[in-house]
Amino acid sequence: MAIDLRSDTVTRPSEAMRQAIATAPVGDDVYADDPTVNSLEERVANLFGKEAGLFTPTGSLANQLMIRSLVSPGEELLAEGNSHIVRAELGAAAVFSGITTRTWQATNGALIAKDALEIARPESGPYLVSTTAIAVENTHNFGGGTVQSLDEIAALRKGADELGLALHLDGARIWNAHVASGVPLAEYGKYFDTISVCLSKGLGAPIGSIALSTKERVAKARVWRKRYGAGMRQVGLLAAAGHFALDHNIERLSEDHRRAKAIAQAVGNTALVDPQLVDTNIIGIDLSSLPLSAADLATRCKEKGLWISALGPKYARLVTHLDFDDAQLSDAIEILKSALVVK
Repeated sequence: MAIDLRSDTVTRPSEAMRQAIATAPVGDDVYADDPTVNSLEERVANLFGKEAGLFTPTGSLANQLMIRSLVSPGEELLAEGNSHIVRAELGAAAVFSGITTRTWQATNGALIAKDALEIARPESGPYLVSTTAIAVENTHNFGGGTVQSLDEIAALRKGADELGLALHLDGARIWNAHVASGVPLAEYGKYFDTISVCLSKGLGAPIGSIALSTKERVAKARVWRKRYGAGMRQVGLLAAAGHFALDHNIERLSEDHRRAKAIAQAVGNTALVDPQLVDTNIIGIDLSSLPLSAADLATRCKEKGLWISALGPKYARLVTHLDFDDAQLSDAIEILKSALVVK
């Protein structure tokens, strides 16, 4: 069987998770009477110190529902140039919400508050676009799983308050940031007006994210969720998987981090990966020093039974997850090292 490290979204529900799904009490969530969904939304909101939560099928939808609650059509959202909202949501903010996006660049996606604040232009008058919100991704996917500095987040909050700006957290992998840094989830939560968190990446649920904010914003987002075609019925079946993931799969993320670090250390002497930059479960491989494209590397690895992602001409990514064990780790390292040999 192939070793699949394309993403931490490739996991399959365990038998215990499937049992939780099968036995979940359900109702009609469009009428807000699915008890399992309701309890999951309340549970996750409490974890982050927010008033309310909204279950969505995808992290992209959770992001889009929250940023549209902060930014009106014709206004501006700031985000890092390689963030998921900018690069991987297919222009949804512009297409669905009329939102302009402007970016700053960050090495490995690491937040430097002043870089974002320096390009902010709030209250720009009737002739220029006004900034109204800033989005931060933690961990930063395309930055290689970078955990954002709490000091920089606090500095961004301070500066945003002075400028009258809102903050959104794309916390798809905030669970990884929490485990790697030891920062409590509520500590992350207190700096942001809106948050999205994902249950189907490191935590291993098959589907689901939660959008978090005030009761008022979440109530409005619920209407927009239905308008976008994502009003779901007996979705407590999926919410039960989210509960199971929260019960069993947070602390074990440290195992994913350990295995990712081992892969980075194994190939680090090739100068393609700096193991010191592998904070969590993502390994980014920079092939700019080799006459080998990311697509070529992915093909070489796949031929030997290891699936990885080519995310740019010279950038490949591996992501460890709960379906990847130590036996596979040894095989993956040998396959990767062999595939990186250029004769």
